[in-house]
Amino acid sequence: MEVIVAENKKQEGKGRVGTQENPETYVNVPGHIIPIIEREFDDFDNEAEKFLADELPENEFIGFRLKQGVYGQRQPDVQMVRVKLPFGGVTPDQMDAFADVVERWAPLNKGHITTRQNIQIHHVPLRDMEDLIKVISESGLSSREGCGNTVRNVTGDPWAGVAADEIFDPTAHAIAYVRYFVRHPTTQLMPRKIKTAFSGSDEDRAITGIHDIAFLARERDGVKGFEVRVGGGTSIMARVAPTIYEFVEADNGDFLKVAEAVFRIFDRQDWLRVNRARARIKVLVDKIGADAFRDLLDEELRGDWVEEREFGPELVERLRFDDDEESRAPKAHAANLASPNGDRQAFERFVSSNVQKQRQQGFSTVEVKINRGDLTPEQFRGLGTIMREYTGGNARSTVQQNLVLRWVRDESVYDVWTKLTALGLGDPGAREISDVVSCPGTDSCKLGITSSMGLNRAVKERVDGMQLDDELTRQIHIKMSGCPNGCSQHHVANIGFYGASLKVGGRQMPAYIPHIGGNYEGGEVIYGTRLKSRLPAKRVPEAVERWIRLYEGERDEGEEFNAFAERAGAERFESEVKDLTLPADFSLETMQQFIDWQRATPYKVERGEGECAI
Repeated sequence: MEVIVAENKKQEGKGRVGTQENPETYVNVPGHIIPIIEREFDDFDNEAEKFLADELPENEFIGFRLKQGVYGQRQPDVQMVRVKLPFGGVTPDQMDAFADVVERWAPLNKGHITTRQNIQIHHVPLRDMEDLIKVISESGLSSREGCGNTVRNVTGDPWAGVAADEIFDPTAHAIAYVRYFVRHPTTQLMPRKIKTAFSGSDEDRAITGIHDIAFLARERDGVKGFEVRVGGGTSIMARVAPTIYEFVEADNGDFLKVAEAVFRIFDRQDWLRVNRARARIKVLVDKIGADAFRDLLDEELRGDWVEEREFGPELVERLRFDDDEESRAPKAHAANLASPNGDRQAFERFVSSNVQKQRQQGFSTVEVKINRGDLTPEQFRGLGTIMREYTGGNARSTVQQNLVLRWVRDESVYDVWTKLTALGLGDPGAREISDVVSCPGTDSCKLGITSSMGLNRAVKERVDGMQLDDELTRQIHIKMSGCPNGCSQHHVANIGFYGASLKVGGRQMPAYIPHIGGNYEGGEVIYGTRLKSRLPAKRVPEAVERWIRLYEGERDEGEEFNAFAERAGAERFESEVKDLTLPADFSLETMQQFIDWQRATPYKVERGEGECAI
């Protein structure tokens, strides 16, 4: 199939290190992944002042600030900053930096961990943003290209380097990828954003299948490499990324060369730019097929541009980021460590769900369950203190909006739990049914239709109140997004929802469309079946409880939720909540159904243009 491309588009590379095109220097300091260029922050302040003085058109300023990771909100005169945590990694000093900036500039007194391992800070006045960015940059953090039509944050397995099922640890290669593509000329104004994931294990805890481009660790005859997948994504046209190459070498730089070739092809598809809502690489791959895309890629890799670059082992060696966490791991503690007494049952429940043995003998990881992904300044600082005392110095965020503490000595797990409990972070059930995931929704997002964070709280309270102790039921994952785009990854949840609305007698009511039977575990991505149901938002918790009781009451012995859902069929789930889908007429008795969760005024759809497509 013919693909229309912009043949004459000039696509330069980064150039050699130290040149004007590539001024970055690379120093392997723990947590300092993306090179910081101070002038970028000065430019931000200058451009912001021009915009505020009506000397710079809004569309030009939006494009500028998005590259600095600063995103517009639905509320006027405030912004969100998206700070990239490559591979989810964060240090104690960086946790302190987050505490400082949240305390000073975030009115809601919280930072938010996203499903793509960023940390977002909302409601920041524009004039304060430069100061905020400078403070976090001093700890080695960067918001550069956290937004915009660029290569977004590069995500990965939080257990990389310590997991027993790992083929090899791809962290160093993922960081080389980050460093290569940040500020890369080809990736600054692509048709849309690129989301990337690296996985070292076939368990695929990075969910590579839903990404634009992804790399899965492989090894052939002792040579490290990656299986390369291209063209995944959720939103309005959910697709699982097909494998384009079964094996591409890692240490010789081929994986970087292939990635750049992919982006060059994508960047030249000017026909994609016509409809920005569908301008994703998955649309191209879906249109022409994986085989035809591979042919395009093979041809691109024979281009003259390859010889103009510095691909090879030397490039990977210069860009790679080697951080020996094990060398910083805590030594054996004295024998006076605390141990569980009367609260042993609560501690053992926490261990069973939140603690995993590392492949390194004597060490464990501790997953901190963070409700709705939100942390207060006190919790940021408290976690930093725990990291300094009990870990190898680093932690990694997860796609479940949690935090994994690594290199905790087995004998210190109880102490860590007690300190987490004092911070309000000692709950069990990480990645279980009560670990509900949601995007910010109408709390801040211009595209939001519903209060997904409010629904998160309501569903969690309902699930907690059910006191579920069945192991199979606990394995159910629930996610909700405030619009169809899927920032909560609701498409791959066992029970997922996205925000919608209902019209009742001229009035509007917040609602949700459910998905049943999605999966992202065990290396297999399955998009859930969208039900022909539209549930009023205030009735969603009741629907969740009915579906859980349906599953527990009618499943076969040992039957997991998705297997039951496939056997029972979508119509069975629809019929179970049919009466809940019937909207009530407006009255004093039903007024609350016309008000969204955690809101005080009647609901009204107010949806702006998402800046991801600008």
